[in-house]
Amino acid sequence: MPGSSARAARRPPAARPPKKPARAARVSPVRRLYTQARRAWDRPLTAYYLILGSSLLITVLGLVMVYSASMITALQNGLPSSYYFRKQFLAAAIGGALLFAAMRMPVKLHRALAYPLLAGSVFLMVLVQVPGIGVSIGGNQNWISLGGPFMLQPSEFGKLALVLWGADLMARKHDKRLLSQWKHMLVPLVPVAFLLLGLIMLGGDMGTAILLTAILFGLLWLAGAPTRLFVGVLSVAAAIGAFLIKTSPNRMARLSCLGSTDAGPDDICWQGLHGIYALASGGFFGSGLGASVEKWGQLPEAHTDFIFAVTGEELGLAGTLSVLALYAALGYAGIRVAGRTEDPFVRYAAGGVTTWITAQAVVNLGAVLGLLPIAGVPLPLFSYGGSALLPTMFAVGLLIAFARDEPAARAALAMRQPRMRWNTMRRRATARTSGER
Repeated sequence: MPGSSARAARRPPAARPPKKPARAARVSPVRRLYTQARRAWDRPLTAYYLILGSSLLITVLGLVMVYSASMITALQNGLPSSYYFRKQFLAAAIGGALLFAAMRMPVKLHRALAYPLLAGSVFLMVLVQVPGIGVSIGGNQNWISLGGPFMLQPSEFGKLALVLWGADLMARKHDKRLLSQWKHMLVPLVPVAFLLLGLIMLGGDMGTAILLTAILFGLLWLAGAPTRLFVGVLSVAAAIGAFLIKTSPNRMARLSCLGSTDAGPDDICWQGLHGIYALASGGFFGSGLGASVEKWGQLPEAHTDFIFAVTGEELGLAGTLSVLALYAALGYAGIRVAGRTEDPFVRYAAGGVTTWITAQAVVNLGAVLGLLPIAGVPLPLFSYGGSALLPTMFAVGLLIAFARDEPAARAALAMRQPRMRWNTMRRRATARTSGER
């Protein structure tokens, strides 16, 4: 009917039940933690704090372990128990000043230091081979006596020299677009590196030579060396290394100790075997700080090359994993600095320093764990030895300076600097009558 249809048209629509609010998607705690960690990592000052914090923690923990691992050796040599600790503490104090100076230097000054540092390192390495000046320790003549108990190992400063000079050289060629030609990529970087390697190998220190080779390959890789060129240089270096190992009974003996479970003839595997004993006896939380048994004369070089073994015995698996985590944080932050910069010198220098510290840590830890031959390389920032500590702390200062120099990090640091507000007292002149006193 027409009326009923009109009433139906005027009838209000039936009320619909309100929609239930959509439930928020539940985020798993792991996903939430990953998101928070990713946000923290993307902050502009993350690399700066990681480099500064991890390097200082490694150095401080190294001082503690040097004191613990060297007490017995000092007493056996008729010295005070804190003798090696005091020398290391002095080196750490000087290294801290170098770190602070390096982190405050502008990039131009770092580049200006490259050539004088390289020339000085080569000069000192030549002096090492002069009879009466160079000193032989442990069969390697790589030291210069500074008088009294102080010694200098110039090859340690050669690593820093190669990083700075190589980074400056590659940056100049990058600006001139010459790195696309293989001859400009290799010359004069490779000949100068081989000069340093030759001077080091004259003293018989193959461990330092391996690290210098790692720095060279790191610079070539950062410069974008083609695979064929990279493999060619690597093949030449491997052939030279194999020849040097084959012609040295001492190096062949160290190579034969890989995976050995006994000391072998003439106890040639004694050091590596007792390093494994120290790690195995530590358990999860260790025997306690200062309670190592192996440092009582069983483990040679307990406070230098094998300090990580004493750390595992006294602090256990928890202590060793903490040390590894600190090195991982330092290496990862160095990679971030090298990857985010637009300055070619900063990229090459940061990558070279990161390669140096990471490779040295891997060589030392691999030897202590029995995975690599013993190369006589100290654990960076951790083992006893001022000659190794000083250039390494300066190199860490380079990384901190580069991390601070990023535009976002510079702006964040400027915002966090406290602003001094001076409240000045102003005298208010009041009108006084002529009779007022």
